[in-house]
Amino acid sequence: MGTFVVEGGHTLKGEITPQGAKNEALQIICATLLTTEPVTVNNIPSIRDVNNLIELLRSMGVKVKQNSPSSYTFQADKIDLNYLSSEDYFKRSNALRGSLMIVGPLLGRYGRAQVPKPGGDKIGRRRVDTHFQGFQNLGASFDYDYQTETISITAKQLQGTYMLLEEASVTGTANIIMAAVLAKGRTTIYNAACEPYIQQLCRMLVSMGAKIEGIGSNLLTIEGVDSLKGTTHTCLADMIEVGSFIGLAALTASELTIKNVSYSNLGIIPYVFKKLGITIDLQGDDLYIPAQEHYEIQTYLDGSILKIDDAPWPGFTPDLLSIALVTATQGKGTVLIHQKMFESRLFFVDKLIDMGAQIILCDPHRAVVVGHDRAIKLRATEMSSPDIRAGVALLMAALSANGVSRIHNIEQIDRGYQFIDQRLRKLGAAITRID
Repeated sequence: MGTFVVEGGHTLKGEITPQGAKNEALQIICATLLTTEPVTVNNIPSIRDVNNLIELLRSMGVKVKQNSPSSYTFQADKIDLNYLSSEDYFKRSNALRGSLMIVGPLLGRYGRAQVPKPGGDKIGRRRVDTHFQGFQNLGASFDYDYQTETISITAKQLQGTYMLLEEASVTGTANIIMAAVLAKGRTTIYNAACEPYIQQLCRMLVSMGAKIEGIGSNLLTIEGVDSLKGTTHTCLADMIEVGSFIGLAALTASELTIKNVSYSNLGIIPYVFKKLGITIDLQGDDLYIPAQEHYEIQTYLDGSILKIDDAPWPGFTPDLLSIALVTATQGKGTVLIHQKMFESRLFFVDKLIDMGAQIILCDPHRAVVVGHDRAIKLRATEMSSPDIRAGVALLMAALSANGVSRIHNIEQIDRGYQFIDQRLRKLGAAITRID
């Protein structure tokens, strides 16, 4: 288990470029299973989850060529379906929640797939019903072995249909799309997720020969085709990293320029951080965050306390609520953070309270943050990263605190943030990795 040793209180300065989008890369890499032809994907982040997925595909028989540190070519012309029953497959996919998205492509192309119950973050229940209800709507048969915790899905021929998704699940929508592009007939998906990453997946599939209408909306229409061809695709900048760096700049009173953010795909992320009082200047496609010793949390027009909550796109992404919460601890004012989706995702705030933050955890979904305008500096402490986003929030807190903090279980952070310690050191952070 790795540890970050962080000496807080240093002001950061410089430029930082966000990595390729983790959530997009996981979908796009799985989509390469839909064709026998080569697919080149650029701007892939070198992070634990993505690297593990690439190795999983390689073990399945996919030819993988690394063209550069962030570019790979995949060719899935010979898949070893027997590998899906092996112990190695179950071990690899059980530790990687993103492995769930190989089911749609395999079901669409081969008519069968199996996967162990997904792993990933320990942030409460994360239902996968949307994925498999969608497959069943397309005519697939579902089976769950409670003893081995294995999900199996089979179909002689997927048939297009109309479906209304119970929830606008991003990975569920992606999985259903990847199955439907090779189904017979027309598939209509209503209440589909429409995040930029879903849009990117659809555009990539269209470039491969898929027929998809309604891209960018929550109503997708897919005309099934017999086969798909190869293509070249470039992943967007990771919006979660962009939001993390905005919060980091404010929390440490630092001057940062975040390069090539793909601003048109950030949605309301900059607006939410501006509501926390953070100055954000758009310069071309870069975000400039000036050093701010003080930033004041806004209130509503009637003077009532600001609330920041998560919602399906174009609402605020749940992956940035932890970042918004820790950022608010050093602002002036009060904000209610409402995490609707995951009942365990706010439990990391006890560590922030130990560090001196003024937070009331109302219940598993809501926390009130009383910002003390840097009147009380956070104290260094020893802590452990429970998941990717909470881990980075704790790292941000440590960078702004007085003294030396230790953060254990940093493998969780590595799952989502590429070489984060090296990149922060270039900005002036005092952070050391101990393996």
